[in-house]
Amino acid sequence: MAAAIVVDGRLLLAQRVRPPELAGQWELPGGKVEPGETAAAALVREIREELAIEVVGAQRVGVDVPLSNGLVLRAYRTSLVSGTPRALDHAAVKWVDATELGAMDLVENDRAWLAELAAMLREPSSAPS
Repeated sequence: MAAAIVVDGRLLLAQRVRPPELAGQWELPGGKVEPGETAAAALVREIREELAIEVVGAQRVGVDVPLSNGLVLRAYRTSLVSGTPRALDHAAVKWVDATELGAMDLVENDRAWLAELAAMLREPSSAPS
């Protein structure tokens, strides 16, 4: 699962360091749901481990993205509760607006959500004040 963390009309992206074929590309941060874990609990755990921030919520965004071995990647909108994102498991983190999002070198799987993410960033409630 992947977290779409939006603050003031900007989406948080993380730059991959591995595997080699994806290193340097950007993605929504996230990870795997462990057995017996809900998506919301997995988002909280993964984002804490990867970025040292606290998030809440798990509102679905976009379509399921099929992965190998019958797995499915899902994106969820979450809200930042506390902390400043740090790249603990990535090369860098970056906040982007709707225009910048379209220019980012996103991993292929995350491109399936571009339209929904851009629309979300343009919502009046997520626009900077």
